[in-house]
Amino acid sequence: MLVLLPPSEGKATDGSGAALQLDRLSLPGLTEHRSVVLDELTALCAADEDKARAVLGIGEGLRGEVARNATLREAPARPAGEIYTGVLYDALGLDSLDASARARAEAALIVFSGLWGALRITDRIPAYRCSMGVKLPGTGALGRYWRAPMTGVLPEEADSGLVLDLRSAAYAAAWKPAGELAERTATLRVLHARTVDGVEKRSVVSHFNKATKGRLVRDLLTAGAEPASPPELVTALRDLGHTVESRPPARAGTPWQLDVVVTEIH
Repeated sequence: MLVLLPPSEGKATDGSGAALQLDRLSLPGLTEHRSVVLDELTALCAADEDKARAVLGIGEGLRGEVARNATLREAPARPAGEIYTGVLYDALGLDSLDASARARAEAALIVFSGLWGALRITDRIPAYRCSMGVKLPGTGALGRYWRAPMTGVLPEEADSGLVLDLRSAAYAAAWKPAGELAERTATLRVLHARTVDGVEKRSVVSHFNKATKGRLVRDLLTAGAEPASPPELVTALRDLGHTVESRPPARAGTPWQLDVVVTEIH
């Protein structure tokens, strides 16, 4: 099973460690493209702070993020699983998994990134600011930039197994499983069900869907579940106490769609 995750805007910035070694990151087929984005991003942030803030879409209060980006090649690096913080990663709780669940996380989790393309949680990176929605002056829109290299790398990582796609729309734009691989891919949304005047009403959960996705992945890892297909994933999630509804692909070459229904959001 391969689980595709978005990164987080929040990143841990404390600590020390060896600097980034770009050629030591996993998914080496992305190395050349990572170098291109890294070089342009660091040069932009070193040369023109105001332009960099405009390109990155960050406000006056985040000037420190621009300065940090300018020194990414020299900055201390830590495992991506420690760098990414925020709602999904708090709920996933990588640091509190037992050894077996942690090993499964290292094998299954792929985190998408505007700067790095995609990473394993063991890849050592510095804290950075560069979302997939950024359009760099030279490289262009990162969602589009990453499509070709991802198509050459990700299908091999997925092999013949299940793909659980939990990315947000911006990160999903960087790679979409196609053909037979898409048919063993499941996307997931979180619905909040509540009863109003005796009638059940459902709405799509926005912010709190991240926590639900984090808990769901943690449950799968902790239980040692190894679903090989979307129907097996539905069964595994139901066995773990989740309310799940599924819709098979509407046509050939498209993914399954799963709805996880919750009655409380937190």
